[in-house]
Amino acid sequence: MSLNGKSAIITGASSGIGEATAIALAQQGVNVALGARRTERLEALKERIEQETDAKAIIVKTDVTSKEEVEELAKQTKEAFGSIDILVNNAGVMLLSFLKNDLVDQWEKMVDVNIKGVLYAIHAVLPTMLKQDNGHIINISSVAGHEVFPTSSVYSATKYAVRALSMGMEKELAATGIRVTNISPGAVETELATHITDPDVLETRTNNKKDRTTLEAKDIANAIVHAATQPAYVNTNEIIVRPKHSVRKD
Repeated sequence: MSLNGKSAIITGASSGIGEATAIALAQQGVNVALGARRTERLEALKERIEQETDAKAIIVKTDVTSKEEVEELAKQTKEAFGSIDILVNNAGVMLLSFLKNDLVDQWEKMVDVNIKGVLYAIHAVLPTMLKQDNGHIINISSVAGHEVFPTSSVYSATKYAVRALSMGMEKELAATGIRVTNISPGAVETELATHITDPDVLETRTNNKKDRTTLEAKDIANAIVHAATQPAYVNTNEIIVRPKHSVRKD
């Protein structure tokens, strides 16, 4: 299915999977609304998109923990492009820690961003998509939403929640023109891990780094484009993307 002329909202668009997805969708002719807090990064991304593709881009400063800011993102997208065809619910944080270290403020931040932020975006776009009887909601979960690792208890809980939400939405919206896809990436080379502060986790990750193979953000963007370009009667419910246990050859 051609995506040319469609519109997409991408949360967490200033880096990593969000940035790569914005570029990949724009290359398909999708007009993109870039939502994130770091507007200087979005400005550079917008310039690149409009120089390298025929797509248009708008920037909306968005903190997904604010329902009002996410609503504004949806409002400006519809005003700019006339529709909201795709939501890539990407914004997230991964603050791995051992429960014994009691980093409650970080647990709360993950709940606010990874669960509430996803819900706020769905809240903001769903009325428009229902009115259109058309749309595609793509939620970014994680392999941590399928299995739990030491240090990932709270992070996994939030990503299991995203996956459960995706499953419920797919069933609830099955009779409409709205499709729902859950994307579960494995380890991806992004900024996500740089926000971890638990010293015990940092030590473990440093010791194990040589044994880890990671994906690139564009690998997840390619999976998103794959799901979005399927025929309208095809709903790709879930995609799990993991690195192979071998050295990546660029």
